[in-house]
Amino acid sequence: MLLGVAPRAWAITNGTPDGVGHPEVGALIGDKPYRDGTWSYCTGTLVSPTVLLTAAHCGEHAQKTAKVAFAAHYKPGDAVHTGRFLADPRYKNESDPYDMAVVLFDRPVTGIVPAVLPEAGLLDRLLDSGELDESQFTPVGYGSLTPLRGKDGPQFQYTDSRYRTSISFKSLGRRWLELSPGDDGGGTCYGDSGGPNFLGGPDSHLLVATTISGDGDACSSTNSDYRLDSASAREFLGYFVTLP
Repeated sequence: MLLGVAPRAWAITNGTPDGVGHPEVGALIGDKPYRDGTWSYCTGTLVSPTVLLTAAHCGEHAQKTAKVAFAAHYKPGDAVHTGRFLADPRYKNESDPYDMAVVLFDRPVTGIVPAVLPEAGLLDRLLDSGELDESQFTPVGYGSLTPLRGKDGPQFQYTDSRYRTSISFKSLGRRWLELSPGDDGGGTCYGDSGGPNFLGGPDSHLLVATTISGDGDACSSTNSDYRLDSASAREFLGYFVTLP
């Protein structure tokens, strides 16, 4: 199940408020609120003072700009940065693997240290050494918290707040990193597409993959994330940032 702008994108379950833990993680803000009064529809990560990384499917057809807020809990009137929305030109549809986009700001975002991008092939090396099997990952995002059970299916809860949780390694492919819910059931759900998966615990700022999709509609199964140390990801990112 791929998660786009309508109705939402993928967000955090069984997590805790991130507060000031990852100020480089921002919410993409809509032009008008949803029916529940909330505004965010996707997540992104500042990877340079003028570049926010997110998912291509977060953009509507022919979308040219996006608005981003870095508040831990967004409220109307908070600072919003508007930039150009540019999807990877190789991205064609919702099943396409090149699901990356950037928001380019004309002026640098100040007072926030950007996330650290991985070296080429980092996850492959960790897999070969056996370290990846024991690695912890920290996804961060805005959107639905753990869904409530309703008679008509899951009831999603949105708060426009930045949350984080812990998640475990499952498998590694050429472009994709698959992660499984942690011991406490932590994972991602609607509201978090394009958001970061940091390698390490809650203090990590090493951004190794972006959240794209999941296997179920109750936000409790495998997460599929686009790895940023791959050749295809680095080809796109290299146009906008200096890579390690």
